[in-house]
Amino acid sequence: TGQPPQILLIYGATKKVTGGDALRINFTNSGAHPHTMHFHGVHTAEMDGTPGIGAGSIAPGQSFTYEFDATPFGTHLYHCHQSPLAPHIAKGLYGGFIIEPKQGRPKADDEMVMVMNGYNTDGGDDNEFYSVNGLPFHYMDFPVQVKRNSLVRIHLINVLEYDPINSFHVHGNFFHYYPTGTMLTPSEFTDTISQVQGQRGIVEMRFPYPGKYMFHAHKTEFAELGWMGFFEVSE
Repeated sequence: TGQPPQILLIYGATKKVTGGDALRINFTNSGAHPHTMHFHGVHTAEMDGTPGIGAGSIAPGQSFTYEFDATPFGTHLYHCHQSPLAPHIAKGLYGGFIIEPKQGRPKADDEMVMVMNGYNTDGGDDNEFYSVNGLPFHYMDFPVQVKRNSLVRIHLINVLEYDPINSFHVHGNFFHYYPTGTMLTPSEFTDTISQVQGQRGIVEMRFPYPGKYMFHAHKTEFAELGWMGFFEVSE
């Protein structure tokens, strides 16, 4: 039809598009407080989801349509930018936003998103639990299943609130890391990387041997409070 695609985005969901796509995001605030949607990427000020600029804060029951081109390609995120910002993010008003390069990337056998986050349960300014993709210890009981020598691609996004830094470490293996996913060549070959809030990147690796391999934050407190799991590699 030549019209921009209509996109329904729910906080917590991940959306994948192709670089250069014209996007139209219809946002309705069904909550009890003002909210915005701020997309990391390149767009006009009016589409930035910043209170006081353009449509600014979207009041309860009100709607707004964000329109912009998907650029640059990479692994991005979107989140509410309404004050008080910390509790809005800590309570889950965020999601992944992936823009694929027009020429594509090498096909991965397993491609997944891992959003690193935490939970503040007592109303203070720290976290009592930590996780990847929302449920502490989930991947300990339900390991990520991969095949030996298959290409595993992870879109790793840190939206942890109340702590200044997070990290990702894998046992028994090394990975290539692409900061922000905006390059087609990796910046390093390592087994541990750190991210502050809002940083993200692509992790790519192949497991040469079968077995169970742990992955976790390389901060003991975070790991012991939920941010840990396993890859289970089979033939």
